[in-house]
Amino acid sequence: QSHGDIPLSENVVLQFHSMLYRYTTVKSGFWKKMDNEIVDIRPNGTKTLRFKPVSAKYTPYYMKQLISSCNGYLEKQSFAPLILIPLFVFDFLCVHPFSDGNGRLARLLTLLLLYQAGYKVGKYISLERIIEESKDTYYDALAFSSKKWHEGKHDIFPWLDYFYGTLIAAYKEFESRLGKFKGKGSKSEQVKSAIERLIKPFSINDIEKVCPDVSRDMIRKILRELRDAGNIQSTSMGRGAEWVKKSR
Repeated sequence: QSHGDIPLSENVVLQFHSMLYRYTTVKSGFWKKMDNEIVDIRPNGTKTLRFKPVSAKYTPYYMKQLISSCNGYLEKQSFAPLILIPLFVFDFLCVHPFSDGNGRLARLLTLLLLYQAGYKVGKYISLERIIEESKDTYYDALAFSSKKWHEGKHDIFPWLDYFYGTLIAAYKEFESRLGKFKGKGSKSEQVKSAIERLIKPFSINDIEKVCPDVSRDMIRKILRELRDAGNIQSTSMGRGAEWVKKSR
């Protein structure tokens, strides 16, 4: 099923959770049955309560309201998706609707909502990896922003800063990779296009005149590739070697 056709619904969230644990013995696909707590474990083994999520009793209600509100805002276009998505994900993490897998599912829902809003960088760059590499900052942002969440007096900006920072990092990495790819591809295409336009036997010097920004070594490499593919052949040897295109 295309990501564009997947609705944001309670059933879909439950199905996603079930899929995450399909090949494990973890019971999945239903809201938590017992209350859970988010704790920090210190080096000496002592635990400190960092956040107490919504109780199991009220989790179905909170999830219904959260999903309904998100869909309503998306349909009415009340907020830009890049504002609404991190708010939804943050509230999801504060509800903490499952006994296990809340973080992984939050990232899966993030990808889905970003895809549907037209932000497809997660298809090429792993947001999961970027978050893993900045795990301490991730948990700090959640800790700062979740204070007084139950009272509706929390400060969402630490979380937004982290979320947007992650997204920007992904796009920068994608841009860097794409730039390298284009750089290699464009020079190769320049040479191949030049060869296509040359109708007489040609030499490396002829190609250099048409492609002045491509190095001689790169031209030689491309000529060898085209020769090995059976597209061209050399008619002479040495520094002034000439090449001709093979008839297809």
